[in-house]
Amino acid sequence: MELTKYVACICEGASEKTVIELLLDNDKLIFTYDDLLEGELLRCRGAQAFEKQHLRKGFTDKITVLRILDSRRENFKLSKAYAHKIDVVNVITAPEIEMLVIFSEGKYNEYKKSGKKPSIYCKEDLKFGDVKSAKFLREYFKDINRLVNAVNEYKRVSKVRADEYALADLIK
Repeated sequence: MELTKYVACICEGASEKTVIELLLDNDKLIFTYDDLLEGELLRCRGAQAFEKQHLRKGFTDKITVLRILDSRRENFKLSKAYAHKIDVVNVITAPEIEMLVIFSEGKYNEYKKSGKKPSIYCKEDLKFGDVKSAKFLREYFKDINRLVNAVNEYKRVSKVRADEYALADLIK
């Protein structure tokens, strides 16, 4: 994946944001905080809101927008004025970011048999009641290699579409 000089990393939810922060803080990604637009991760979901908040500042270089999200249905349609200046890259974490915990626990096959949503499986079967909290994720993945291994395993078993990327594609 080729990134431009400026990167806008938009995280769908708090869990995605925490995972990206952990990877950034441990220098595991192909970009750094210094590469980020405004030096931080963004939580803006719509293209129009993104344009209004971040693009009207007169950027002359192209910008890569990394969208970290679990839904393939969310559109991010930029106006014609900006479409040629922006490379939009969808990094899909479907069905949910909690899959990283399932992979880390080595419970993927059991999860598949359960028929449950990943967050429900983590709560009911793995007994991780606060699996979506930043505090839990930071503590659970304090060994960054555990997170990197889970990210790589997630991609190995996932069906990543041709126009999408997985979190593993962002790892150095």
